[in-house]
Amino acid sequence: MPERVDWAEVRERAASAVPELMLEDALRQEKRVVAAGLVFLTALAWLYLFHLHRAMAMPMAGMPDMAGMMMPMSHDWTPTDLLLTFLMWAVMMVGMMVPAAAPMILTFAAINRRRVQWGRPYVPTAIFLTGYLLTWTAFSAAAAVAQWKLQEAALLDAHTQRAVPAVAGGLLILAGLFQLTPWKNACLTRCRSPLDFLTTAWREGRRGALWMGLQHGFYCVGCCWMLMALLFVVGVMNLVWVAAIAAFVLAEKLLPHGRLIRGLGSLLCLGAGLAWVGRIFYSG
Repeated sequence: MPERVDWAEVRERAASAVPELMLEDALRQEKRVVAAGLVFLTALAWLYLFHLHRAMAMPMAGMPDMAGMMMPMSHDWTPTDLLLTFLMWAVMMVGMMVPAAAPMILTFAAINRRRVQWGRPYVPTAIFLTGYLLTWTAFSAAAAVAQWKLQEAALLDAHTQRAVPAVAGGLLILAGLFQLTPWKNACLTRCRSPLDFLTTAWREGRRGALWMGLQHGFYCVGCCWMLMALLFVVGVMNLVWVAAIAAFVLAEKLLPHGRLIRGLGSLLCLGAGLAWVGRIFYSG
């Protein structure tokens, strides 16, 4: 006789499998959602920067009422000037650094997805990203204050937002030397190894994700802060150089032979800095 099918048991198993299948499908979709979110966030930051650059260029097109809208043109800064400058730096750091951090963020999402399948609590990837961006927000505050003090001391041109030649040459030389330091190497190594970083630094829960994001941001700032300081050399809102520095950071972190790229960056900065300083002495 054919074995009797217990349809009640079949329905029970099917019903219990539905949530698991829905969870698995949702977790598969999360990678696409996270990647799309990072692209959208980066694009939004760059759109803001293009808008700001266009607004700052309007005085040259015969609209003097727009002069100084976002960049204070005198030594006397107001709290609003400082706040808007901080906002500019914060958005600029999002546009420059989120692409370089994308592999780490996506690796976090993948590990988190696997852990959910093992029965661990789900933690939104946005919390890890928030911790990362908080670190760069702190850097942006420091950069805004530095810009204020440099301009106040007449070491930064109010119109071009470039440091005077002596400061510019010194920053280039310092950036070139920093590229060769053990600190730079240690931070870059952590940034280039998402899986190693996350498996050794993993902490459970939302607070743990926030802390890991802060920690990764700390290594990232430690790796790139002198490269960001070069914006005072080429012009804080020179978008061509903003994109060039962002591309170099991306190459340094993602491409093979990161040490070679780091060394090349050092040679370029040192060569440009020494040439800059030499020109000052020659002209003097």
